[in-house]
Amino acid sequence: MTLTVGGEDKELSARLDKELTAFNRAATGASDEAGLSVRATGDDGELTGGLTGWTWGGLCGVGMLWVRDDRRGTGLGTELMRAAEDEARRRGCDRVIVSSFSFQAPSFYRRLGYVETGRSEGIPGGHVDVHFHKALGPPAAPAFLLAVLLDHPADAVEDALAYEEEALALLPRHGGRLERRLRTADGLSEVHLVRFPSEEAYRAYLADPDRTPDGRITARVLEVTEVYA
Repeated sequence: MTLTVGGEDKELSARLDKELTAFNRAATGASDEAGLSVRATGDDGELTGGLTGWTWGGLCGVGMLWVRDDRRGTGLGTELMRAAEDEARRRGCDRVIVSSFSFQAPSFYRRLGYVETGRSEGIPGGHVDVHFHKALGPPAAPAFLLAVLLDHPADAVEDALAYEEEALALLPRHGGRLERRLRTADGLSEVHLVRFPSEEAYRAYLADPDRTPDGRITARVLEVTEVYA
């Protein structure tokens, strides 16, 4: 027997993939493994982001996800993941796994509903590899997402805040949820990010008899379609 140590060996990789695939099929009874990719290109035809992975036996694995520097923070990463999840569902998958180095995007996956299942230590620079899992349910119904911009009267800030607490307490009655709340340093303005299951639920909230608008508070309501980090 001879052991040969070297660099990349495409022939060896192909043979190992073939042998291990056969072994895995025999061990699991699942033989539907397939590659998965999502490509994003700009109007100029240049690559702006992409995702590669695989599906096998009801499981989807994301191997690589990349977004070009000038497109980060625009929601493209979320679009790529959602497209991959939709395709995974179409192929009969009900779960997804992915790993991310701690200096990459663990918080991004958490925002998409992925749950940390473990960590591998020893990544260069003192980092770790964070492993995630997500159960894929049916595609979520489009939510009705609102950004509410509030200006409080300078002479009645405490009254305005008390009113807001009462109004926010009514949200669950109509399926609503406060997802984010921001307040300026002077306390005179706030921004609420509120989610309802539908526009009808929002209208029911507005008509709730226990909700009496405070005319001293100036409110501007904007419907939004995406929230970026």
